[in-house]
Amino acid sequence: MSTTMDKVFVEGIYAGWLAKIIGIRLGAPVEGWSSQQIKDVYGRQKGYLVDYRDFAADDDSNGPIFLLRALEDSGRWGELTAQDVADALLNYAPYEHGFFWWGGYGVSTEHTAYLNLWNGIPAPQSGSIEQNGAVIAQQIGGQIFIDTWGLVSPGNPDLAASLARRAASVTHDGEGVYGGIFVAVCISYAFVEHDICRILEKGLSYLPEDCEYARVVRTVMAFHAKHPKSWEGCYRYIHNNYGYDKYPGVCHIIPNIAVMILALLYGEGDFSDTLHICNWCGWDTDCNVGNVAAILGVRNGLDGIDYNTWRRPVNDFLACSGVLGSLNCMDIPYGALYIARAAAKLAGQELPEPFAGLAENGMDSCHFEYPGSTHAMRIRREEGRCQECRMENTSESADTGERSLKVSVGAVSPGEKIFVYRKTYYRPRDFHDSRYDPSFSPVVYPGQTVHGSVMVPEYSEGLTACLYVRELRTGKLYLGEALTLEKGVWQSLEYQIPPLEGAVIDEMGVCFWSGGAGTAVLLLDNLSASGTASYSIEFARENEEVWNPLHTEISQFTRLRGLAYLEGGRLHLSCADSGEVYTGRHDWRDYQTEFWLTPVAGASHRVLIRVQGAMRCYAAGFEKDGRLCLYKKEKTYRRLAECEFCWNMGEEYRILLSAQEGRITVSVNGSRLLAFEDRENPYLEGAAGIAVEDGSHCCCRRIIVLETGK
Repeated sequence: MSTTMDKVFVEGIYAGWLAKIIGIRLGAPVEGWSSQQIKDVYGRQKGYLVDYRDFAADDDSNGPIFLLRALEDSGRWGELTAQDVADALLNYAPYEHGFFWWGGYGVSTEHTAYLNLWNGIPAPQSGSIEQNGAVIAQQIGGQIFIDTWGLVSPGNPDLAASLARRAASVTHDGEGVYGGIFVAVCISYAFVEHDICRILEKGLSYLPEDCEYARVVRTVMAFHAKHPKSWEGCYRYIHNNYGYDKYPGVCHIIPNIAVMILALLYGEGDFSDTLHICNWCGWDTDCNVGNVAAILGVRNGLDGIDYNTWRRPVNDFLACSGVLGSLNCMDIPYGALYIARAAAKLAGQELPEPFAGLAENGMDSCHFEYPGSTHAMRIRREEGRCQECRMENTSESADTGERSLKVSVGAVSPGEKIFVYRKTYYRPRDFHDSRYDPSFSPVVYPGQTVHGSVMVPEYSEGLTACLYVRELRTGKLYLGEALTLEKGVWQSLEYQIPPLEGAVIDEMGVCFWSGGAGTAVLLLDNLSASGTASYSIEFARENEEVWNPLHTEISQFTRLRGLAYLEGGRLHLSCADSGEVYTGRHDWRDYQTEFWLTPVAGASHRVLIRVQGAMRCYAAGFEKDGRLCLYKKEKTYRRLAECEFCWNMGEEYRILLSAQEGRITVSVNGSRLLAFEDRENPYLEGAAGIAVEDGSHCCCRRIIVLETGK
């Protein structure tokens, strides 16, 4: 076996993940509709049904990308257990909001399994028929969250089946688990097999022959063999024999796999036709179309996905609604590279260059190495216009690797500034709706250094360029040093964002302008930010972001649970049992955070550092009987060190948490009081936050984040 993964597999992973997002976006507006309702309202419309500004988060993408992190988090890789996946669910899903449908215990399969896990019932018991009954256990979620287990096993259906069985069993059982295995195997096998029927047969080969799932798949395949021309006839057959009225629950897996097989067969391998047929069938459209799109995305590759119809509207953007805000505005190439890195690790291989280097040092960079990728970049003229602006992935030239982003602007005026940028923070008004309650923390911060490479081709007007960021609230642009570009030569730009108080960076990119009039063309490569943040959060400047009447979040923060609100220039956090909020990037390493914290009620008030999710962080704070304690959270908080500290209700304290490698120190009001060297699986990176326990209530006026030692 080669020690380097085939580049076709690397690009196939991107194609499959991209296709999954395309399918979700197509099906989302008519989720739960009948075929007749779709026909009445939209007819046989081609392309997306809704022109979203930006498509908000969806459970069908949350589950696959976050649960896959169980591989890396557990460190067990091929020896992964169902409980490892369960731990990932508990770690990355907010408590009863966002992520997926929280329809109630005994109604929503995922909600039921999540509460089982939260209350100590281990996986796979958490999703079992024994625990939850056959109806709950055999709804559709076993297959809709499973795609990445196939993508991470390219050409290895044995591995895909094994991983999918364990992953699906966290929340499902019976036919629900069979569906997960089937879809993951089909995706895995599509890397090496083109024939649709053979792909389906491979999926079936991992299921019991007498299970209902396999029986329905074979029945639809047999109907197609006898009646290969009319998908509508097959749909009527499915509706009459395998419809929702035949299977109990909110969204049973069997009717939906029947129309998925219909679409895969009658679509005859064409990506667009298959997606449209699947969507026109109705029922759980975003789930079904997402699954079949992932299979065909891998099978057909990027060339089989029409760019203008499907890819351009998506623009590589993906919103998520996990508990860590900086992971909620990842782009599709980020997810694809994360999956590819895990796939190579499982296969005992290295990624080919340039992907190996990017996975090591540029996971979050805009590298444009996937054909057609844009990393959700945007373009505008100085006055906000977008006329005669074009942005496309190109192999014309690159600073590193083989591809870059080509930006073309016609009819520029002398000195007119053009901005090519990545949005680094999102607010409710950026989205068409509030599907699955996203919320965000910025991905770029004051104090960090922005990097990028640019080149002006010979046929363009001469250009001058600089890096820049924009501060959200004031709209102020912070510009780096301008460089007059030499035609045909790649040149590196660098800009350190100054430390700022109470600032939110919502754009990072390149600003360029021409000295003449005509057409300006710029090539951009390797846009990224690095280094430690240096900034403050002033809660008098923050605001409550209203997504819908039932969903309000504090700007820059995500919430695990508890009540969070702004009052009197302070963030208030209270709870009946526990409450936690988080901010900052998930991959901050050595840094220190100072909190201006005031206990309001109760006896447990904590500040957090290196938050890696709901189940992992370090914490320090005030406890009953006049104690200051340092904790490590490993599902539950474990006390590492403590000392006497006579704290008072209503008094403000400056609590400084510092992390340097495995050493955590705690200072209060300028005096260092606690320190601990964690030598047992230390958490080496993570975000910041605030927590309360045991029905407590605290408030915070200010937070400062700095590099350790400053």
